[in-house]
Amino acid sequence: MSVLVAADFDVADWAAWWPALTAALPGEHLVRSVAEVGDDAIDIAIVANPPAGALQGLDSLRLIQSLWAGVDKLLADPTVPPGVPLARMVDPAMNDAMAETALWAVLGLQRSFFDYAASQRAAQWKPLPQHRADDFTVAVLGLGQMGRTAAQRLVQHGCRVHGWSTRPCVVDGVQTHVGDAALPELLATAQIVVNLLPLTPATRGLFDAAAFAQMPRGASLVNLARGAHVVEADLLAALDSGHLHRAVLDVFATEPLPVAHAFWSHPRVTVLPHVAAQTDPRSAAVVVAANVEALRRGLPISHRVDRARGY
Repeated sequence: MSVLVAADFDVADWAAWWPALTAALPGEHLVRSVAEVGDDAIDIAIVANPPAGALQGLDSLRLIQSLWAGVDKLLADPTVPPGVPLARMVDPAMNDAMAETALWAVLGLQRSFFDYAASQRAAQWKPLPQHRADDFTVAVLGLGQMGRTAAQRLVQHGCRVHGWSTRPCVVDGVQTHVGDAALPELLATAQIVVNLLPLTPATRGLFDAAAFAQMPRGASLVNLARGAHVVEADLLAALDSGHLHRAVLDVFATEPLPVAHAFWSHPRVTVLPHVAAQTDPRSAAVVVAANVEALRRGLPISHRVDRARGY
């Protein structure tokens, strides 16, 4: 049997991923096209934003392994075989990278470094009050692998960290909150909200005018999850009114972010090009290989997606 690598990769991506995957899977026959072996010869698909329909008709498929942490695009593709186990990427190196970005964003907000960058552009010498980490309550929304790692890094930094999730979760040093009823009260107490939630029907558009109104005046949003979590017009209105102080955004409703979009030039928006935690082929290939071996040996698949929950 063969392993199909179905990915929306450019030349540079293939140059990084193909050697990493072939080295991690020396006993497997990897192909980039179904035509190389035929539909019935493929029992595993390793995917990264595959074209719609790329997995259709693969009747021998037994595992779909995503190279990305988010699987919302895969779940939205009706041609992805519904009965085949789907695993998302959970890579400790990726978790660490996301925690670093969350810490950078929170530290930048705590110490007014983003404001100083704006002052530099305006040639203004404008010292601002210096705040300690424990002056801020930081709410981390989403306590999966990335959320827990980020929350613990912020605790180590000295922040007062609260976490929110849909299911009970214990994280050392973090005061956790569970369920929809707990979210408004948490938003009302947080000076900084870090979003690391999965994108599901329940979380799409979560950050709208009502949510921003629940946050205290002068609070900031750090969105490192999915652009569809945020109603962008409502965020711009909250920033323009002065209710929110700043937004640090890594993800957007349309990517790449259109050149004419207001976020590019807004004085209180910091834009990243979806780079908060990029998948590293060196470590991710090892994660893929572990699941392929588990399948071959009849063992449970790690990080299997619950399609009903959306992650």
